[in-house]
Amino acid sequence: MADTARHEIGPDPSLLLVDDDEPFLRRLAKAMEKRGFSVETAGSVAAGRAIATARPPAYAVVDLRLEDGNGLDVVEMLREKRPDSRIVVLTGYGAIATAVAAVKIGATDYLSKPADATDVTNALLAGSDELPPPPENPMSADRVRWEHIQRVYELCDRNVSETARRLNMHRRTLQRILAKRSPR
Repeated sequence: MADTARHEIGPDPSLLLVDDDEPFLRRLAKAMEKRGFSVETAGSVAAGRAIATARPPAYAVVDLRLEDGNGLDVVEMLREKRPDSRIVVLTGYGAIATAVAAVKIGATDYLSKPADATDVTNALLAGSDELPPPPENPMSADRVRWEHIQRVYELCDRNVSETARRLNMHRRTLQRILAKRSPR
């Protein structure tokens, strides 16, 4: 919490939280309200896009994988409606490729779950000149392979057949890899 003391919430404290994990969403909303944000929640891409269109917030935390689609669609809508908003993409499926894609379309930061309210607040309020700390542990060979597959998948606009062709692997094998969580 010491890091957040240096940074203040701007004049507009509106915060949109988009996540399909209802218990996590409720806990994070309550914690962010205690930190001074005016929180609005959405449990789907459709609900997140609707709020982003009607009342674009100054801050947003968007889960990457939602039941009805990809959270990057909400990030794109937010960036279109309110270019100055600070957006953090939060996901349990952390990958370099998706982080790069999120930042390219306008996310301010990218956090892997489990992230607590302090991590989220620090990411939302961090200055653009602050660098994140270096990683404690380097990636394993399995993780590097998984990251490469994710990168090609994002470059192919999340098209499984095209990604499988470019990686010279069977489409079903690729689908199984993509369905799993990332290796450590």
